[in-house]
Amino acid sequence: MESKAKPNGSATLEVNGNKIELPVFSGSTGPDVIDIRKLYAQTGMFTYDPGFTSTASCESQITYIDGDAGVLLHRGYPIDQLAEKSNFLEVCYLLLKGELPSVGDFDNFKTTITRHTMLHAQFDRFFEGYRRDAHPMAVMVGTVGALSAFYHDSLDINDPVQRMITQHRLIAKMPTIAARAYKYWIGQPFVSPRNDLDYASNFLRMCFAVPAEDYVVNPVLAKAMDKIFILHADHEQNASTSTVRLAGSSDANPFACIAAGIVSLWGPAHGGANEACLKMLEEIGTKENIPAFIEKVKDKNSGVKLMGFGHRVYKNYDPRAKVMQKACHEVFKAVGVQDDPLLEIAVELEKIALSDPYFIERKLYPNIDFYSGITLRAMGFPVEMFTVLFALARTVGWISQWTEMNEDSAQKIGRPRQLYTGATTRDYTPADKR
Repeated sequence: MESKAKPNGSATLEVNGNKIELPVFSGSTGPDVIDIRKLYAQTGMFTYDPGFTSTASCESQITYIDGDAGVLLHRGYPIDQLAEKSNFLEVCYLLLKGELPSVGDFDNFKTTITRHTMLHAQFDRFFEGYRRDAHPMAVMVGTVGALSAFYHDSLDINDPVQRMITQHRLIAKMPTIAARAYKYWIGQPFVSPRNDLDYASNFLRMCFAVPAEDYVVNPVLAKAMDKIFILHADHEQNASTSTVRLAGSSDANPFACIAAGIVSLWGPAHGGANEACLKMLEEIGTKENIPAFIEKVKDKNSGVKLMGFGHRVYKNYDPRAKVMQKACHEVFKAVGVQDDPLLEIAVELEKIALSDPYFIERKLYPNIDFYSGITLRAMGFPVEMFTVLFALARTVGWISQWTEMNEDSAQKIGRPRQLYTGATTRDYTPADKR
């Protein structure tokens, strides 16, 4: 990847009476960055930034977020436009290649992905090593990492052709693996992919079809599933993406790197947030209980949190939440769910949060997790599958970021520093002298 960062003056830092000049660079949009790569050499000091919240770990041209304005762009295209006008495989192409495909390019890409959806026959036996009630995310971690044992012909990270083959394999096979993880967990036979179905429809069929009867994919649910995939495709340098990049910086194979991303995503503070939001709605129970719940949220000593509101990055309305809200109502209408108490609670909570000064002042706007949990539940997915679906969709973002990292000449193996506050040098004391 050719750097597009532009020099934009310098910043002066005074340390112990000595002044040093640090270069400042500008991107195409967003905050400038101060280049501190030579800080240790010039001062003997490191910076201290727990969680790396003020540190740009890389240069990227894939995704841009303006949290204050509520903006999410993939290669410059607003997420709401992509969700409404595009489809997931076209977004995959965009993230990987940098541009929207021509009709011919997209047809070729779609055909390639479709014809890579099957798994090696011996791979199905791999699932049998898990307990019958193994959590689907546990299965995802192990099986995705195991792909490197089945596809030795695409592990050379320095070969652009092999990198491309890996991209295709991961995007194509992740729905099959995810559906198998679900089927294994509920004790049903695996359902093979079909080449005559689109990406989302194929996944729904692999999850919900059974040998005893025909399964017809509801087009409304397939469209909603496709939107959910788009909305979760990439989200800049979040915890799981940073994990993929950090693992990849050691030249680890791509399947191992994506498995590392799945591990990070599994955390309830990251990919499990929509499950926590659904649990909150269930605990509230009815609309009548909302006022009392809101008062507990406002009480700092209660320990009660409002899940599905606010975001580490967004300080405005999460642009993905608006699309998810519309898809949620479409799904409920399609499956015939009327007067669902959880949806009623969600709508009422949203109205309160957008009008109550307490939440407005703290910029606690609804995020995508607020609606995605109840939408997925209405589609027939249990909460144990929520993060699996997140991982499925985010795979294209992870592999796009991994590819960009491997093509970046400035990339180095990740090695964060620390502020050490432990014991200083001391001599060993024999056990009988302690």
